[in-house]
Amino acid sequence: MMKGRLLLPFILRQCQLARHQKGAGIITRGQTPKWSNLNCCYSTASGKDNALDLLVILGSTRVSTPPRPARVGERVAKFCQKELEGRNHRVTLIDPLAFPSLSTPTFTPLFSYSPSKAPADLKDLSERIKNADGYVMVTPEYNHSMSPALAHLLNHFPSSIFGFKPSAIVSYSAGQWGGSRAATSLRPFLSELGCLPVSAMTHFPKAAEILSQDGEILSVEDAHKWQGYCTRSFAQLEWWAKAAKAQKNVEDPFRSSPAFQSSPSQRNAPTK
Repeated sequence: MMKGRLLLPFILRQCQLARHQKGAGIITRGQTPKWSNLNCCYSTASGKDNALDLLVILGSTRVSTPPRPARVGERVAKFCQKELEGRNHRVTLIDPLAFPSLSTPTFTPLFSYSPSKAPADLKDLSERIKNADGYVMVTPEYNHSMSPALAHLLNHFPSSIFGFKPSAIVSYSAGQWGGSRAATSLRPFLSELGCLPVSAMTHFPKAAEILSQDGEILSVEDAHKWQGYCTRSFAQLEWWAKAAKAQKNVEDPFRSSPAFQSSPSQRNAPTK
């Protein structure tokens, strides 16, 4: 009986993955990302009417070693994508390496370009962000803070396209704390963007020892534990995203709280 209980989560997980495996693709280490042929920015569709459009945004661009292995965040992001797909949502994994305009020597946000001259990859990513119902932010920890790569990506876009939608924070590290300090520092950042983070966060300590390169839990016995651990965060994201989406059909939130159009000074308190 005990053996049967241990095998059941594994069997269910394999069935779940089989439903979503078709059509999935990703750029592996060593390939050169090209905007004309992006494989690490992909989504899967669901036939459910109540399915949400969600983005899993990977906040890492490191491909160098040491420390080894590189691209641990990709494992975490794939795990999140598969779990959310298992909840019957349309999920797109956003890897910053897939967007050449995020790797230019100088920082030029999308709103610095005239509409006719904006790079195609930034415009595409902007539309994905705008049309999403919610976000999962995957961040490593750098000096007790969030990933510079994640901040760099998010800073390319106006807060209005993130606004009035929820986000969930997933952090990871090679050490025992799982990036929890990075997750804490990410909270006010996301709040300022307008995609308020849900209360439950997910942390992966020693992530490379937990997840395979495909985003699978390496220990069959622990797989259902990790899936259960992540459920609280993803369930909160799902609840708030559905609530926000439904309310937008009743009232346009930007009518009472319009987006800033010209200058950050628009948020200033009145002074003499």
